[in-house]
Amino acid sequence: MSNDLYFLEYFINPHQRVYWLYILTTILIAMVYLVLYPQEKKINLSKKLWLHPSAMLDYRYFMISFFIKVWLVIPIIIGANEIALFTQNVLSDYFGFYIYKGLSYSQVMLLFTVTLFIVSDFTRYWLHRFMHTVPVLWKFHQVHHSAKVLTPITFYRVHPVENILFGFRFSLSFGLVTGVFIYLFGGLLSFMDVLGVNIIVFVFNLIGANLRHSHIKLKYFSWIEKLFISPFQHQIHHSTKFYNYNFGGSLALWDWWFGTLKRSVEISTMKFGLGIKVQYQSVSDLLFLRKRAL
Repeated sequence: MSNDLYFLEYFINPHQRVYWLYILTTILIAMVYLVLYPQEKKINLSKKLWLHPSAMLDYRYFMISFFIKVWLVIPIIIGANEIALFTQNVLSDYFGFYIYKGLSYSQVMLLFTVTLFIVSDFTRYWLHRFMHTVPVLWKFHQVHHSAKVLTPITFYRVHPVENILFGFRFSLSFGLVTGVFIYLFGGLLSFMDVLGVNIIVFVFNLIGANLRHSHIKLKYFSWIEKLFISPFQHQIHHSTKFYNYNFGGSLALWDWWFGTLKRSVEISTMKFGLGIKVQYQSVSDLLFLRKRAL
């Protein structure tokens, strides 16, 4: 792929949130929503939203995010495979060689898939929460929360330091789980996937994950929002008043159990952004954490 088309990698890679199929299903879900709630069309189809200065900054930042990851983030992150091998070796050294044969290959694959998803989501919750509650980490995470309007591209408004931290989190969670499973069940190990993506994550992305960063107020039944984070719940997290709630990635269980849950029925209106009179106004502002007066 030529350098002029590098950004298309995001749209053809199923590991990316804006993979073309996820975008297509997002549009279909949004169309159904706007048919059911026609009063929302004025907001969601407005040029004031898609061409808002905050959205335009997202687009510019998105164009260089590929290079940031390739040149800075990926080379720093410890590989999950190395962590898996280290974990397996430590377990073997302490407990000796062991292979459990009480489950079929299909059962092991299902258990591995679910365990990866749960552990990854749990660690994502806590790192996300720390990004809010640890002052030095909040300085970096403010970059993401500074968006005053939400579009699917806002997902990529993330400071490189935060990308590195979440990369480490992924490597550690994936590597530790994989190392334990290899120790218990042997090297012939795989997870249930679609196009190389954990099937649970794939379905999550397919059924409207991109609506989380949008103005489409898609809500779930109140009891479901104790289990799974709805798009509107994540929009609540982006509000100026309730940004210390709904830290969960896919599951709302962690927020429910640890006291940080806000359900859709609890919130009526809200504004997005940091709620302050100084803002990031350029890509360099985002990278160097430089806020300017409006």
